[in-house]
Amino acid sequence: MEHKVAYSVQETARALSLGTTTVKKLIATGQLPSVRVGRRRLVPRSALETYINRLLDDQASA
Repeated sequence: MEHKVAYSVQETARALSLGTTTVKKLIATGQLPSVRVGRRRLVPRSALETYINRLLDDQASA
């Protein structure tokens, strides 16, 4: 995966090895922040890193 500033929903799904429906749910519930640019929904790279780090922290404390 190339290092972009933000990823489409489909690119985010591939990066996380999840389905697009799951990514859309994460965005809808606010667990994965995103921005709207025109008609496109983009997930900032920093949001992906924050999401993964939060999952790691949650699993480490469990």
